[in-house]
Amino acid sequence: MSVFNASRLIGKTVLVTGASAGIGAATAVLFAKGGSNVILAARRTEALKSVAEQCAKAHKESGLQQGGKFATVQLDVSDKKQVASFLDNVPEELRKVDILVNNAGFVLGVERVGDISDADIEAMFSVNVFGLIAVTQLFIKDFKARKTGHIINIGSIAGREPYAGGSIYCATKHAVNAFTGALMRELVDTPIRVTEIQPGMVETEFSVVRFRGDKSAADKVYEGLQPLVAEDIAEEIVWAASRPPHVNIAELFVLPVNQASPTINYRGGK
Repeated sequence: MSVFNASRLIGKTVLVTGASAGIGAATAVLFAKGGSNVILAARRTEALKSVAEQCAKAHKESGLQQGGKFATVQLDVSDKKQVASFLDNVPEELRKVDILVNNAGFVLGVERVGDISDADIEAMFSVNVFGLIAVTQLFIKDFKARKTGHIINIGSIAGREPYAGGSIYCATKHAVNAFTGALMRELVDTPIRVTEIQPGMVETEFSVVRFRGDKSAADKVYEGLQPLVAEDIAEEIVWAASRPPHVNIAELFVLPVNQASPTINYRGGK
């Protein structure tokens, strides 16, 4: 038994949504390093090209002969038409997806109930909930027909415990948790695996988006402690995907060592 055997990922085809940056990009690169083929999907096509180049480099450096096929596809998961026609834009040799990583998601603003704009509410639900469900539905029938597949949804600590100033984001991630749990129960009589990864503080552009581009405000979120980075969560995603077929990591809750909840942390250690 190896410490971390990734050989089961060799030659598998992985779809990562929100792959243009952060956790999605790091996950795509690590799957590439493990010998997988990767479909990178996101709204920002130029950024996707850069990540695809990183994937190709990581695969080459791995020395593995299998896998190494990469495709970039523009996808806004909140656009129903784009989701419905998604596979038309994927090379035919990569259309049989083995692992779906539903990573696309974001948070916008820290306004409290009563001051939250309808546009922000609709945007977060459209991507974080409706988009995740739409992409899952696109692939689930094929997974059932082929009797294979692994759906990995990126949840959040916000889906476990709500906090002030995050009502809508917390609501979306609670929905992801409920949807993932129900899906796992619906698929219990199949070989299809369902996983939810629930990160705490991860320093990516995530907080910059939350604060509408205010980098200084985003940086304050992580002051005084060492947060997780995108690569930390990518490792957990790839590890969960590489377990033996009879093993399903249902939930994986990951925190930096100085965080205990959304509001309990220690900031004197960095």
